[in-house]
Amino acid sequence: MPDTALQQIFALIPTTVSRYRRFALSILLSVLRVLPESRIEWWAADEFEQDNNLVLARHPLLSGAMGSINGVNFLTISADNPDIENATYNGWLHGHYTSCVLAFSPRGTVKGAVINAPGSWHDAKVVRPIYRKLLEKTPEGFYLVADTAFPRGTNAIAGRIRAPLKAGQRVPTNIDERDALLAFNRQLLSYRQTAEWGMRQLRGGFGRLHVPLDVNDPVGRGELLEVCVCLSNLRAERVGISEIRTVYMRYWEDAEDADIWQNFENVLFGDLRRRDRVARYHLVVVAE
Repeated sequence: MPDTALQQIFALIPTTVSRYRRFALSILLSVLRVLPESRIEWWAADEFEQDNNLVLARHPLLSGAMGSINGVNFLTISADNPDIENATYNGWLHGHYTSCVLAFSPRGTVKGAVINAPGSWHDAKVVRPIYRKLLEKTPEGFYLVADTAFPRGTNAIAGRIRAPLKAGQRVPTNIDERDALLAFNRQLLSYRQTAEWGMRQLRGGFGRLHVPLDVNDPVGRGELLEVCVCLSNLRAERVGISEIRTVYMRYWEDAEDADIWQNFENVLFGDLRRRDRVARYHLVVVAE
């Protein structure tokens, strides 16, 4: 809701509305950071294999793929300070931006994030904290899928980030090896699309991100971006609204009563009525 609408409805001055918006945002962020469904956490020990199995169900050649990664830029107001203005100016996009790098799991949640970086920074610099997690907190054999423009780091993380083939890149002359490489590349390219879905999910779900961010408030800008990412996780986990989750997960397998879906023909009618959580909200007229 715009600030002007709040001012008109509750007869408040702009200063009061701005102050309480900031106060409420900090409270919301503190809650989202402790909720298991919303907080941004790297893959746990048992989640690497689980998420890779979700990927393998659709892309059987991507053994070890646990998620996708991509960078996103959010429009930012230009600063009067020339140093800050230069830091936020992105020559490729010809504007002032704030950069973020997000890693998405096949469940539709953000598992790693670097947010609120200057727009002039290259992804290779922004992504360093995620590189560190790939080295220190990721088992051997698992990797993230990125696009061809995304830096894949040094030899230290070779194989931890994989990208589709670039145009003009050499392929093996052996027919069998070439066919195998192209088949792997097609599946890699297909799964990399999940990063685009994740970015669209973030941009489309929060209209505030379409408004230029405040360059003079780095703390508030960072809190706003983190709140949006955490709320996106919460929506994917609790509501199931996520394009990635829709494609790579079957909702009913996560349900408490999965046997109703998988073994419906053998479920007794009495069991169906007993598990019906909606029936109690239906009103029934009984004649006395």
